[in-house]
Amino acid sequence: MKLSTAGPFRLGLALILLSGGISILWGIALARNASGSVGFQAIYYGTRCLIQHHNPYRQSELEAVYKAEGGDRPSVSALARQTVTLYVNLPTTFIFIAPLAMLPWGSAHALWLILLAGAFLLAAFLMWSTGANRAPAVSLFLVCILLANSEVIFGAGNTAGFVVSLCVVAVWCFLQERFVLLGILCMAASVVIKPHDSGLVWLYFLLAGGVYRKRALQSLAVAVILGLSAFLWVSHVAPDWMQDWRLNLSASSAHGGINGPGPAAVTSHTPDMVIDLQAAISIFRDDPRFYDPATYIVCGALLLAWSVRTLRSRPSKAGAWLALAAVVPLTMLVTYHRPYDAKLLLLTVPACAMLWAEGGTIGRLALLVNTAGIVLTGDVPLALLVILSRKLDLGTAGIFRQILTVALIRPASLVLLTMGIFYLWVYVRRQFPDTGRSSEEVEDRAGEVGRARGELAPKVQAYRGVSTTH
Repeated sequence: MKLSTAGPFRLGLALILLSGGISILWGIALARNASGSVGFQAIYYGTRCLIQHHNPYRQSELEAVYKAEGGDRPSVSALARQTVTLYVNLPTTFIFIAPLAMLPWGSAHALWLILLAGAFLLAAFLMWSTGANRAPAVSLFLVCILLANSEVIFGAGNTAGFVVSLCVVAVWCFLQERFVLLGILCMAASVVIKPHDSGLVWLYFLLAGGVYRKRALQSLAVAVILGLSAFLWVSHVAPDWMQDWRLNLSASSAHGGINGPGPAAVTSHTPDMVIDLQAAISIFRDDPRFYDPATYIVCGALLLAWSVRTLRSRPSKAGAWLALAAVVPLTMLVTYHRPYDAKLLLLTVPACAMLWAEGGTIGRLALLVNTAGIVLTGDVPLALLVILSRKLDLGTAGIFRQILTVALIRPASLVLLTMGIFYLWVYVRRQFPDTGRSSEEVEDRAGEVGRARGELAPKVQAYRGVSTTH
């Protein structure tokens, strides 16, 4: 079924805008808090620090700029202050934020929210319209749930919302073979800002071969230019920035740090928790020498199977959507991520719609797994689970308490692992057309052939009649 009538299209668009509007308005309300919008504050003041010829990766210099420009108010919490002044973003972020950093805080923040909302809604619309070609109701259901649970993206103003949107737009451009130049620019930008979000998505196009590999290499070329430009700019202003950046990364991800995955981390028992696989395994043993290797073994084995399958497959749309649905959850698990990064699950909607349209147990499982993945990485459900776990006063003594703790306060990690395994299983066992066309394209082509035969049949019959009379 396609969105060929105005009624379903308008209803779907209205529901998408309504769902997105809930998160946008709620997020803006959160951002008005004294400690709100810390994600955008970090990149805004970091970029202003660089523009003023100071080292943004040196906490003392960034904190001086932060205080001088009125960002550090008495009402700002210590956690928010550390989030802003302990700068860990890649230098390429400065290139994109520099035009906004030239503006006063209020104007820059408002413009950033407009760009963020526009890009995110566009990405959601593209995934809904793609999935709606096979299962309109399922696609709309999944997209609306995700949109309505994205308050932190707008409340914190983190670049993840923008990176996710750019990555989704790029994938749509590549697979639909429309606005390809825009897709190349979007993919390059997303990779250089947050490579741990879109890097494995880019890797799919590289491994898939054919025109997809060409798009990946073109995106890489643009990314290299952007990365080199940023590196030269930052190195000119702060020659020792790389050493300071490494120190910031170590401090933020250390045991109990703001980005640490373990239960002792300051954000461990908040809705803004870390959702990688390390976060779940650390409940059993809070030691990076244990949870890091365990994570890499599990994710490494799954990614190896995914890579081999991709290299052995001919490029097709159906295969691409299934491959992306498998690798996106694994992207969230293998290294540091938070719930706002998981909005990349938008890329799993077309695959779920495709499997649902085929019917059977696989289709029902796809909808169940996708719904669980989107809900349990959503902002509102995670907040409710945090409140529930505080009331239950869970501990980590004993294996049964540990399992219950993981299920209640680390459900995102578990459901993402389930999603990754499920879609990888479907992707590995599925056979795709050797023509390079997706199943939908094959069906459309078959329909065209059928119509052509129908039009030709009367002419053939008339010709046979004429031949018989002669």
